[in-house]
Amino acid sequence: MMQLNALLQPLQLSAAAEQAYLALLQQLFSALQDLPHPVVIGISGAQGSGKSTLAAMLVQMFSATGCNAAAVSLDDYYLSKALRRQLAENVHPLLAQRGVPGTHNIAQALADARAVLAGTPVALPRFDKALDEPAAALPAQTLDILIVEGWCLGVPAQSDAELATAVNELEAKADADGRWRHYVNQQLAGPYAEYWRLLTPLIWLQAPDWDCVCRWRAQQERKLWQSRGKGMTEAELARFMLPFQRLTQASWQLLPKQASYIIALNKQQQPRLMQ
Repeated sequence: MMQLNALLQPLQLSAAAEQAYLALLQQLFSALQDLPHPVVIGISGAQGSGKSTLAAMLVQMFSATGCNAAAVSLDDYYLSKALRRQLAENVHPLLAQRGVPGTHNIAQALADARAVLAGTPVALPRFDKALDEPAAALPAQTLDILIVEGWCLGVPAQSDAELATAVNELEAKADADGRWRHYVNQQLAGPYAEYWRLLTPLIWLQAPDWDCVCRWRAQQERKLWQSRGKGMTEAELARFMLPFQRLTQASWQLLPKQASYIIALNKQQQPRLMQ
């Protein structure tokens, strides 16, 4: 339990919230223990909601039972700056920034999940956010359990009517004709939807609102500055968050129907297992 407590430290929870988190974790782990192996489990949630913390804790708990378990983030599949620059030139300038569907190597993500399910070795990727470039992959391994965490996992494509109205100033000014959001939506409807189907079950960390998401993400950025001496300024971070707003807000309407387990978080990130 001490090791699990250490993994919770990045969330900076109160003592009461830590105890609630650990109790929920035991409840969730009990529900997941009977899954047939190999399996690919998805953890979806907005930025700063604690996806990587939950994934790391579950990996530790599964490993303690003798399972070969590992976690990877959807972020680890981000394309290089050079490849995103090509997308920006050929499709839309907003695709230069990592984040939305279309800026990942989704073909590799699909191949890795299928390799796990087939019982063949997989070399999981890593992405260095401070450098904004892919890092060296992990050594290849055969896994019983792969946990994938990502900010938009499970979110389905939107309708044309939903795409018609801009959700923020970025969309209104930089994507006035909707070309960027329609491209992202096409990605969601195609290879990303195919990938979502492999993530069974799907756990969703439900943040209270968009303001909380932005505050939690700012906390992450401060830690990046402290650990690496690099990161985004407050203004850069505010701009960085805007492309994530549409699908994050859509998740509150759409993911209750998609998720197998819903963990509702209050503004202090104290969790409650809803289903």
